[in-house]
Amino acid sequence: MQAYQASSTTEKSYSLESWQGGYKSLKQEYDYWIEDIEGEIPPDLSGTLFRNGPGLLDINEQQIHHPFDGDGMISKITFTDGRAHFRNRFVQTEAYIKEQKAGKILYRGVFGTQKPGGMLTNIFNFKLKNIANTNVIYWGGKLLALWEGAEPHILDPITLETLGKEYFNNVLSEGEAFSAHPHFDPSCAMDGGNPCMVNFSITPGLSTTIKVFELDLSGKVIRKHAHFVPGFCFIHDFVITENYCVFFQNPVKFNPIPFALGMRGAGECIKFDPNQPTRAIVIPRNPKNQEIKILEMQSGFVFHHANAFEKAGEIVIDSICYANLPEVEPGSDFRQTDFDALSPGQLWRFHLNLEQQTVQGKLLEARSCEFPSLHPELVTRSHRYLYLGAAHSETGNAPLQAFIKVDVETGEKLLWSAAPQGFTGEPIFVPRPNATNEDDGWVLGLVYDSQHHRSDVVILDAKNLTVIAKLHLQHHIPYGLHGNFVNQVFLG
Repeated sequence: MQAYQASSTTEKSYSLESWQGGYKSLKQEYDYWIEDIEGEIPPDLSGTLFRNGPGLLDINEQQIHHPFDGDGMISKITFTDGRAHFRNRFVQTEAYIKEQKAGKILYRGVFGTQKPGGMLTNIFNFKLKNIANTNVIYWGGKLLALWEGAEPHILDPITLETLGKEYFNNVLSEGEAFSAHPHFDPSCAMDGGNPCMVNFSITPGLSTTIKVFELDLSGKVIRKHAHFVPGFCFIHDFVITENYCVFFQNPVKFNPIPFALGMRGAGECIKFDPNQPTRAIVIPRNPKNQEIKILEMQSGFVFHHANAFEKAGEIVIDSICYANLPEVEPGSDFRQTDFDALSPGQLWRFHLNLEQQTVQGKLLEARSCEFPSLHPELVTRSHRYLYLGAAHSETGNAPLQAFIKVDVETGEKLLWSAAPQGFTGEPIFVPRPNATNEDDGWVLGLVYDSQHHRSDVVILDAKNLTVIAKLHLQHHIPYGLHGNFVNQVFLG
């Protein structure tokens, strides 16, 4: 995973000041029809795009240390009859309500946000707030805001009102982790071909417990099994195939002492160890088969995977890999990120041979990229096209300013760029109704327009990445994390 090369040019496609504008808080909650539109919304694009991310980067002007510590804000773009409606709302977590009432930071954050008062205020304070800021899914008739450190919050899909917490009929206990990266199997063999959702939770320590959950269409947990693996695990995402869940155990070490003493956030106590291999933990999805296999590969770090499938006795996995973990340092300012000093995420394909216990890796895309998306019916199946947020330039590291389409069969790539003033994030592929080709549909994305300090909802033709429509919002949306499109039209 060492294909990274520094950029050979000094000319940048962005300015740091322009990029920084996307990290300003959005404190207002809006509800309006989008009227400022370039192009036309496809009349057969019908459904709702939900997005989640940190909406607040400060509490009453007290800056949080890292965006991942920001309170979750749900954005909802509803498409119907060639029109689009926008609504946003903060997840009313217990901590959000208390901090807004107090007008100050009351909780420590995982990534370094500390309570005012220094070390003595934070020492032995292990109460972290459930910020519900990472993903939002609609499953089992419920809209759920997810944060991987605790249970989901239930939201009204029309008003985005927070209704409570979800424990899946007491399968989860209070405060128990439920990952923000579930995957949706469109046709599960164990369930007679019905769809199911697969998710996990991590309980880290000197050895780590990985719990796997599978839920049916009604939202009922129908399979749950726990597995113990050696060593500390820092795992954000995973992949599923027809028969397996695969987790990449990144080579990191965790020193809890600075966190316990109130000196650092837990995330600041994680250090990358390049001398250790990355490990692929392969867990059967069928609870009757408890045989775990652990395969070692070259050292690297993975936040996100694109997809996985089984072929010719191997597990094939497409992932975004970094040469190392970009660590969060105490006293640093994320708004002053030196992109040139960091290794980029790149798209790799891995072949895991369980019988021979080997892993072979191949670089698919060297351009800095993240947040992969694909046709939802191809999860666990062989795919041809991936859509990713990407840097404008082919080499080096930079903020995401483009969307890229990668044909993993031919190697062909298409790029749509919003540079120099635009900044992108996660693209969402939406298939056209009754489509027969894998790339017949649209790519939806939020683009921060730094020139006008607002965000655009961009609709691209998924075949050629040409712009079909740009929907100009009345405001910006801070850089977000993950979201999903559903075919239901949620309007009140």
